[in-house]
Amino acid sequence: MAVVNHTAKPEQQSGKKAAWLAVLFLVIAGLGLFYVKWWPYYEKSLLAAHTHSIGTSILGDPGKSASFSWDGTFQYVTAYFQAVWKAAVLGILLGSLVQVLLPSAWLLKVLGKTSFGSTVIAGASAIPGMMCTCCAAPIAVGLRKKQASTPAALAFWIGNPMLNPATLIFMAFVLSWKFTLLRIVAGLIMTFGVSWLAGRLVKNEQPVDIRQFGPDAGENNGSFFLRWGKAAGNMILYLVPAYLLSVVVLSAARFWLFPAFGQHAGNSITAVILLAFAGMLFVIPTAAEIPIVQTMMAFGLGTGPASALLVTLPAVSLPSLIMVGRSFSKQILLFVAASCVVVGIAAGLCGMFF
Repeated sequence: MAVVNHTAKPEQQSGKKAAWLAVLFLVIAGLGLFYVKWWPYYEKSLLAAHTHSIGTSILGDPGKSASFSWDGTFQYVTAYFQAVWKAAVLGILLGSLVQVLLPSAWLLKVLGKTSFGSTVIAGASAIPGMMCTCCAAPIAVGLRKKQASTPAALAFWIGNPMLNPATLIFMAFVLSWKFTLLRIVAGLIMTFGVSWLAGRLVKNEQPVDIRQFGPDAGENNGSFFLRWGKAAGNMILYLVPAYLLSVVVLSAARFWLFPAFGQHAGNSITAVILLAFAGMLFVIPTAAEIPIVQTMMAFGLGTGPASALLVTLPAVSLPSLIMVGRSFSKQILLFVAASCVVVGIAAGLCGMFF
């Protein structure tokens, strides 16, 4: 006599529910990115093509901002948050929804491995996001909470700013194809190479057995709004205060991080090293490195230091490193920061020959 499997139907229903939740996440992400990123960047790309500019430098005129002032600090903080607040809200929204909408088993199967394949998938999935390092940080935190591997979460986090196709288009129109090509190479190294190597530093990270997760594992523990509210609340509580404070501190420190270089020192190795380190620490909105470099070069900065800034300014920042500090070990974050500086210096040395 045939045995009836009474669990097949509930499991099938759970699988359908998980699929619908994943679709819902993609719809929310798509709508949010279209409003915050895709459409504005399409319009800005037309501007860049016609004017060879995407606006003024958020750092202002190097000749007028060489000394510290609270007024200058306040102006930068205001300009920065006016530029990023929509993307920051979207980042927290998606970072919290990752934890409650995406099926655990599927996410672990795709991004839970420490292999180079998972790193590539995560880095490639970051390309449509086009977020700055700080706005992508909450999503990376959410991925880690869902047991995404270290290299996969890092690749998504770094890939957002470094492989941003809109930024590359702006750069080609505003600067040159040489800077754009250098940025692409550096972005690939940072996103896939540095992320994968960082994963090799993790000695005790073992692949999670996805068999312990059903199709709805973790998705039915309480109501959706309760779980989402808890995830979003934790992010706001632990990420936002540190983010705000570190941005203010760096805004005040920008007067020392970006000193005025004379024409003789404007393309020196010393300038490359100093600006590579400063760019790694400093925080900017998406694509702001382009008008910053354009303005600095107009005031005598050489192509070498400019190339270093085009790599290190968007890749990571002190605020974003603080934001993901609970999701990765200090050893990993120090490695990422140091690698950013090294890749930036290498790009700067190459750029000196432009």
